[in-house]
Amino acid sequence: MADITRRFGLRHLRSAPTAHIRHHRRGTLAHDGPGISFWYRSLSAALSEIPVDDRELAMAFHARTADFQDVTVQATVTYRISDPAGAATRIDFSVDPDTGVWRGTPLEQIATLLTETAQQHTLDVLARTPLAAALVDGVASVRESVGTGLAAEPRLPATGIEVVAVRVVAIRPEAEVERALRTPAREQIQQEADRATYERRAVAVERERAIAENELASQIELARREEQLVDQRGTNARRTAEEKSAADLVRTEAEAARTVRLARAEAEAARETGTARAEAQAAWLRVHGEADPATLHALAVARLAENLPRVDSLTLSPDVLTGLLAKLGRPEPGAGA
Repeated sequence: MADITRRFGLRHLRSAPTAHIRHHRRGTLAHDGPGISFWYRSLSAALSEIPVDDRELAMAFHARTADFQDVTVQATVTYRISDPAGAATRIDFSVDPDTGVWRGTPLEQIATLLTETAQQHTLDVLARTPLAAALVDGVASVRESVGTGLAAEPRLPATGIEVVAVRVVAIRPEAEVERALRTPAREQIQQEADRATYERRAVAVERERAIAENELASQIELARREEQLVDQRGTNARRTAEEKSAADLVRTEAEAARTVRLARAEAEAARETGTARAEAQAAWLRVHGEADPATLHALAVARLAENLPRVDSLTLSPDVLTGLLAKLGRPEPGAGA
Protein backbone atom coordinates (compact mmCIF):
# COMPACT_ATOMS: atom_id res chain seq x y z
CA MET A 1 0.00 0.00 0.00
CA ALA A 2 1.32 3.43 -0.91
CA ASP A 3 2.24 5.93 1.77
CA ILE A 4 0.00 9.06 1.51
CA THR A 5 0.50 12.18 3.59
CA ARG A 6 -1.36 15.49 3.74
CA ARG A 7 0.29 18.90 3.41
CA PHE A 8 -1.43 22.25 2.84
CA GLY A 9 -4.56 20.72 1.32
CA LEU A 10 -2.51 18.55 -1.05
CA ARG A 11 -1.67 14.88 -0.92
CA HIS A 12 1.75 13.36 -1.33
CA LEU A 13 2.08 9.72 -2.47
CA ARG A 14 5.21 7.62 -2.03
CA SER A 15 5.16 4.11 -3.40
CA ALA A 16 7.40 1.06 -2.93
CA PRO A 17 9.66 -0.27 -5.70
CA THR A 18 7.40 -3.33 -6.03
CA ALA A 19 4.28 -1.23 -6.67
CA HIS A 20 3.46 0.36 -10.04
CA ILE A 21 1.52 3.64 -9.66
CA ARG A 22 -0.67 5.12 -12.38
CA HIS A 23 -1.93 8.71 -11.77
CA HIS A 24 -4.62 10.11 -13.99
CA ARG A 25 -5.53 13.81 -13.66
CA ARG A 26 -8.70 14.88 -15.45
CA GLY A 27 -8.50 11.76 -17.62
CA THR A 28 -4.88 12.30 -18.57
CA LEU A 29 -2.04 10.07 -17.38
CA ALA A 30 0.14 12.30 -15.23
CA HIS A 31 2.46 9.78 -13.48
CA ASP A 32 3.21 6.17 -14.37
CA GLY A 33 5.89 3.90 -12.90
CA PRO A 34 7.06 1.84 -9.90
CA GLY A 35 8.51 3.44 -6.77
CA ILE A 36 7.54 7.02 -7.68
CA SER A 37 6.40 9.88 -5.46
CA PHE A 38 4.46 13.04 -6.32
CA TRP A 39 1.97 15.63 -5.12
CA TYR A 40 -1.63 15.62 -6.26
CA ARG A 41 -5.07 16.91 -5.45
CA SER A 42 -7.40 14.24 -4.20
CA LEU A 43 -10.50 15.71 -5.92
CA SER A 44 -8.98 15.53 -9.40
CA ALA A 45 -6.74 12.46 -9.07
CA ALA A 46 -7.46 8.86 -10.07
CA LEU A 47 -4.83 6.50 -8.63
CA SER A 48 -4.12 2.86 -9.37
CA GLU A 49 -1.55 0.70 -7.51
CA ILE A 50 -0.54 -2.50 -9.30
CA PRO A 51 1.89 -4.84 -7.46
CA VAL A 52 4.67 -6.05 -9.72
CA ASP A 53 6.45 -8.44 -7.31
CA ASP A 54 6.20 -12.23 -7.45
CA ARG A 55 3.28 -13.55 -5.43
CA GLU A 56 2.50 -17.02 -4.19
CA LEU A 57 -1.04 -18.36 -4.57
CA ALA A 58 -1.80 -21.53 -2.60
CA MET A 59 -4.80 -23.47 -3.81
CA ALA A 60 -6.57 -26.69 -2.79
CA PHE A 61 -9.49 -28.24 -4.60
CA HIS A 62 -11.19 -31.58 -5.05
CA ALA A 63 -11.16 -33.74 -8.17
CA ARG A 64 -12.42 -37.17 -9.23
CA THR A 65 -10.29 -39.87 -10.82
CA ALA A 66 -11.21 -42.27 -13.61
CA ASP A 67 -12.37 -44.86 -11.07
CA PHE A 68 -14.64 -42.30 -9.37
CA GLN A 69 -12.48 -41.67 -6.33
CA ASP A 70 -12.35 -38.22 -4.77
CA VAL A 71 -8.91 -36.73 -4.27
CA THR A 72 -7.65 -33.44 -2.90
CA VAL A 73 -5.06 -31.53 -4.91
CA GLN A 74 -2.73 -29.07 -3.17
CA ALA A 75 -0.77 -26.75 -5.45
CA THR A 76 1.00 -23.40 -5.45
CA VAL A 77 1.18 -20.97 -8.37
CA THR A 78 3.77 -18.18 -8.49
CA TYR A 79 2.73 -15.26 -10.67
CA ARG A 80 3.44 -11.59 -11.23
CA ILE A 81 1.87 -8.73 -13.15
CA SER A 82 4.18 -8.10 -16.10
CA ASP A 83 1.93 -5.50 -17.81
CA PRO A 84 0.66 -3.07 -15.17
CA ALA A 85 -1.05 -0.85 -17.74
CA GLY A 86 -2.99 -3.76 -19.25
CA ALA A 87 -3.85 -5.14 -15.79
CA ALA A 88 -5.12 -1.74 -14.67
CA THR A 89 -7.49 -1.63 -17.68
CA ARG A 90 -8.87 -5.15 -17.06
CA ILE A 91 -8.93 -5.29 -13.24
CA ASP A 92 -9.84 -2.60 -10.77
CA PHE A 93 -6.57 -1.62 -8.99
CA SER A 94 -7.83 1.88 -8.06
CA VAL A 95 -7.01 3.15 -4.57
CA ASP A 96 -8.60 5.80 -2.37
CA PRO A 97 -6.70 9.08 -2.88
CA ASP A 98 -6.96 9.88 0.82
CA THR A 99 -6.05 6.50 2.38
CA GLY A 100 -4.27 4.57 -0.38
CA VAL A 101 -6.49 1.49 0.19
CA TRP A 102 -7.78 -0.49 -2.78
CA ARG A 103 -11.39 0.20 -3.52
CA GLY A 104 -11.99 -3.34 -4.74
CA THR A 105 -10.36 -6.78 -4.36
CA PRO A 106 -8.07 -7.14 -7.39
CA LEU A 107 -5.83 -9.85 -5.92
CA GLU A 108 -8.84 -12.01 -5.12
CA GLN A 109 -10.01 -11.68 -8.74
CA ILE A 110 -6.60 -12.78 -9.95
CA ALA A 111 -6.59 -15.67 -7.43
CA THR A 112 -10.03 -16.79 -8.63
CA LEU A 113 -8.91 -16.66 -12.26
CA LEU A 114 -5.75 -18.66 -11.63
CA THR A 115 -7.46 -21.17 -9.32
CA GLU A 116 -10.32 -21.92 -11.68
CA THR A 117 -7.98 -22.24 -14.65
CA ALA A 118 -5.65 -24.56 -12.76
CA GLN A 119 -8.58 -26.58 -11.42
CA GLN A 120 -10.00 -26.99 -14.92
CA HIS A 121 -6.79 -28.46 -16.29
CA THR A 122 -6.33 -30.62 -13.17
CA LEU A 123 -9.81 -32.10 -13.53
CA ASP A 124 -9.13 -32.85 -17.19
CA VAL A 125 -6.01 -34.84 -16.28
CA LEU A 126 -7.36 -36.71 -13.23
CA ALA A 127 -10.65 -37.59 -14.92
CA ARG A 128 -8.67 -39.83 -17.29
CA THR A 129 -6.32 -41.24 -14.62
CA PRO A 130 -7.08 -44.08 -12.18
CA LEU A 131 -6.51 -43.47 -8.49
CA ALA A 132 -3.41 -45.66 -8.20
CA ALA A 133 -1.75 -43.96 -11.19
CA ALA A 134 -2.79 -40.53 -9.91
CA LEU A 135 -1.15 -41.20 -6.56
CA VAL A 136 2.02 -42.49 -8.20
CA ASP A 137 2.50 -40.21 -11.23
CA GLY A 138 -0.27 -37.66 -10.78
CA VAL A 139 1.87 -34.91 -9.26
CA ALA A 140 4.11 -34.63 -12.34
CA SER A 141 1.27 -34.95 -14.84
CA VAL A 142 -0.92 -32.43 -13.02
CA ARG A 143 1.97 -29.97 -12.69
CA GLU A 144 2.76 -30.26 -16.40
CA SER A 145 -0.88 -29.94 -17.39
CA VAL A 146 -1.52 -26.92 -15.16
CA GLY A 147 1.66 -25.18 -16.30
CA THR A 148 0.85 -25.76 -19.95
CA GLY A 149 -2.78 -24.74 -19.47
CA LEU A 150 -1.93 -21.51 -17.66
CA ALA A 151 0.66 -20.63 -20.29
CA ALA A 152 -1.92 -21.18 -23.04
CA GLU A 153 -4.73 -19.34 -21.29
CA PRO A 154 -5.44 -16.18 -23.37
CA ARG A 155 -7.00 -14.23 -20.53
CA LEU A 156 -3.77 -14.13 -18.53
CA PRO A 157 -1.62 -12.26 -21.08
CA ALA A 158 -4.56 -9.99 -21.83
CA THR A 159 -4.81 -9.20 -18.16
CA GLY A 160 -1.06 -8.66 -17.91
CA ILE A 161 -0.48 -11.71 -15.66
CA GLU A 162 2.56 -13.91 -16.13
CA VAL A 163 2.80 -17.32 -14.45
CA VAL A 164 6.30 -17.82 -13.09
CA ALA A 165 6.08 -21.36 -11.67
CA VAL A 166 3.60 -24.10 -10.84
CA ARG A 167 4.14 -26.55 -7.97
CA VAL A 168 1.84 -29.42 -7.07
CA VAL A 169 2.42 -30.28 -3.44
CA ALA A 170 0.26 -33.38 -3.02
CA ILE A 171 -2.61 -35.45 -4.33
CA ARG A 172 -4.36 -37.21 -1.49
CA PRO A 173 -7.42 -39.46 -1.49
CA GLU A 174 -10.08 -39.60 1.19
CA ALA A 175 -9.03 -40.77 4.63
CA GLU A 176 -10.79 -44.13 4.41
CA VAL A 177 -9.42 -44.82 0.93
CA GLU A 178 -5.95 -43.77 2.02
CA ARG A 179 -6.10 -46.13 4.96
CA ALA A 180 -7.28 -48.92 2.66
CA LEU A 181 -4.44 -48.21 0.25
CA ARG A 182 -1.96 -48.21 3.07
CA THR A 183 -3.13 -51.58 4.34
CA PRO A 184 -1.33 -53.79 1.75
CA ALA A 185 1.91 -51.90 2.22
CA ARG A 186 1.54 -52.08 5.97
CA GLU A 187 0.77 -55.78 5.76
CA GLN A 188 3.81 -56.27 3.55
CA ILE A 189 5.95 -54.33 6.00
CA GLN A 190 4.47 -56.31 8.88
CA GLN A 191 5.17 -59.55 7.03
CA GLU A 192 8.75 -58.45 6.45
CA ALA A 193 9.02 -57.53 10.12
CA ASP A 194 7.53 -60.89 11.14
CA ARG A 195 9.87 -62.68 8.76
CA ALA A 196 12.83 -60.81 10.23
CA THR A 197 11.57 -61.67 13.71
CA TYR A 198 11.18 -65.35 12.80
CA GLU A 199 14.61 -65.40 11.19
CA ARG A 200 16.08 -63.76 14.26
CA ARG A 201 14.33 -66.31 16.46
CA ALA A 202 15.49 -69.12 14.19
CA VAL A 203 19.05 -67.86 14.43
CA ALA A 204 18.65 -67.57 18.20
CA VAL A 205 17.27 -71.14 18.37
CA GLU A 206 20.11 -72.39 16.18
CA ARG A 207 22.62 -70.66 18.41
CA GLU A 208 20.94 -72.05 21.51
CA ARG A 209 21.02 -75.51 19.92
CA ALA A 210 24.71 -75.11 19.14
CA ILE A 211 25.32 -73.94 22.70
CA ALA A 212 23.30 -76.89 24.06
CA GLU A 213 25.27 -79.30 21.84
CA ASN A 214 28.52 -77.80 23.05
CA GLU A 215 27.35 -78.11 26.64
CA LEU A 216 26.26 -81.71 26.02
CA ALA A 217 29.57 -82.52 24.36
CA SER A 218 31.33 -80.90 27.31
CA GLN A 219 29.26 -82.97 29.73
CA ILE A 220 29.97 -86.16 27.75
CA GLU A 221 33.68 -85.38 27.74
CA LEU A 222 33.52 -84.59 31.45
CA ALA A 223 31.66 -87.85 32.14
CA ARG A 224 34.25 -89.77 30.09
CA ARG A 225 37.05 -88.16 32.02
CA GLU A 226 35.23 -88.86 35.28
CA GLU A 227 34.92 -92.51 34.18
CA GLN A 228 38.63 -92.58 33.46
CA LEU A 229 39.23 -90.95 36.83
CA VAL A 230 37.05 -93.55 38.58
CA ASP A 231 38.85 -96.36 36.73
CA GLN A 232 42.19 -94.87 37.64
CA ARG A 233 41.10 -94.44 41.25
CA GLY A 234 39.87 -98.05 41.29
CA THR A 235 43.17 -99.21 39.83
CA ASN A 236 45.06 -97.14 42.38
CA ALA A 237 42.85 -98.45 45.20
CA ARG A 238 43.27 -102.06 44.00
CA ARG A 239 46.99 -101.57 43.70
CA THR A 240 47.06 -99.97 47.14
CA ALA A 241 45.02 -102.87 48.56
CA GLU A 242 47.31 -105.41 46.90
CA GLU A 243 50.35 -103.59 48.21
CA LYS A 244 48.76 -103.36 51.64
CA SER A 245 47.74 -107.02 51.51
CA ALA A 246 51.24 -108.02 50.52
CA ALA A 247 52.66 -105.88 53.28
CA ASP A 248 50.16 -107.33 55.77
CA LEU A 249 51.07 -110.84 54.61
CA VAL A 250 54.72 -110.14 55.09
CA ARG A 251 54.00 -108.55 58.47
CA THR A 252 51.72 -111.42 59.48
CA GLU A 253 54.27 -114.03 58.41
CA ALA A 254 56.94 -112.16 60.33
CA GLU A 255 54.69 -111.91 63.40
CA ALA A 256 53.72 -115.58 63.07
CA ALA A 257 57.33 -116.60 62.78
CA ARG A 258 58.15 -114.44 65.76
CA THR A 259 55.23 -115.88 67.69
CA VAL A 260 56.36 -119.39 66.81
CA ARG A 261 59.84 -118.61 67.92
CA LEU A 262 58.55 -117.07 71.14
CA ALA A 263 56.26 -120.06 71.69
CA ARG A 264 59.12 -122.43 71.06
CA ALA A 265 61.32 -120.46 73.43
CA GLU A 266 58.58 -120.33 76.05
CA ALA A 267 57.91 -124.05 75.61
CA GLU A 268 61.61 -124.79 75.90
CA ALA A 269 61.81 -122.57 78.97
CA ALA A 270 58.69 -124.17 80.39
CA ARG A 271 60.12 -127.60 79.71
CA GLU A 272 63.40 -126.66 81.31
CA THR A 273 61.52 -125.07 84.22
CA GLY A 274 59.27 -128.15 84.58
CA THR A 275 62.25 -130.41 84.46
CA ALA A 276 63.98 -128.34 87.11
CA ARG A 277 60.83 -128.22 89.19
CA ALA A 278 60.34 -131.96 88.77
CA GLU A 279 63.90 -132.58 89.74
CA ALA A 280 63.56 -130.25 92.68
CA GLN A 281 60.28 -131.84 93.68
CA ALA A 282 61.80 -135.29 93.34
CA ALA A 283 64.76 -134.23 95.41
CA TRP A 284 62.40 -132.71 97.95
CA LEU A 285 60.32 -135.85 98.05
CA ARG A 286 63.43 -137.93 98.26
CA VAL A 287 64.71 -135.89 101.18
CA HIS A 288 61.36 -136.09 102.91
CA GLY A 289 61.24 -139.81 102.29
CA GLU A 290 64.56 -140.29 103.93
CA ALA A 291 63.74 -138.06 106.93
CA ASP A 292 62.22 -139.50 110.14
CA PRO A 293 58.60 -138.75 111.04
CA ALA A 294 59.50 -136.48 113.92
CA THR A 295 61.47 -134.25 111.65
CA LEU A 296 58.63 -134.12 109.20
CA HIS A 297 56.22 -133.24 111.98
CA ALA A 298 58.51 -130.47 113.11
CA LEU A 299 58.73 -129.13 109.58
CA ALA A 300 55.00 -129.29 109.24
CA VAL A 301 54.54 -127.38 112.46
CA ALA A 302 57.11 -124.85 111.33
CA ARG A 303 55.38 -124.48 107.97
CA LEU A 304 52.06 -124.15 109.78
CA ALA A 305 53.51 -121.60 112.11
CA GLU A 306 54.68 -119.57 109.14
CA ASN A 307 51.14 -119.34 107.87
CA LEU A 308 49.46 -118.65 111.22
CA PRO A 309 48.73 -115.16 112.45
CA ARG A 310 51.30 -113.47 114.67
CA VAL A 311 51.21 -114.70 118.30
CA ASP A 312 52.73 -112.44 120.85
CA SER A 313 52.60 -115.00 123.75
CA LEU A 314 51.59 -118.67 124.15
CA THR A 315 50.81 -120.41 127.37
CA LEU A 316 51.11 -124.18 127.47
CA SER A 317 50.02 -126.39 130.27
CA PRO A 318 52.58 -128.82 131.63
CA ASP A 319 50.79 -131.87 130.33
CA VAL A 320 50.55 -130.45 126.80
CA LEU A 321 54.18 -129.46 126.87
CA THR A 322 55.18 -132.88 128.21
CA GLY A 323 53.28 -134.66 125.47
CA LEU A 324 54.70 -132.40 122.79
CA LEU A 325 58.22 -132.94 123.97
CA ALA A 326 57.66 -136.58 124.18
CA LYS A 327 56.59 -136.57 120.54
CA LEU A 328 59.64 -134.64 119.65
CA GLY A 329 61.89 -137.09 121.51
CA ARG A 330 63.12 -134.69 124.12
CA PRO A 331 63.23 -135.28 127.99
CA GLU A 332 60.50 -133.79 130.07
CA PRO A 333 61.32 -130.75 132.11
CA GLY A 334 63.01 -131.63 135.43
CA ALA A 335 63.67 -135.25 134.36
CA GLY A 336 67.45 -135.04 134.16
CA ALA A 337 69.76 -134.01 131.46
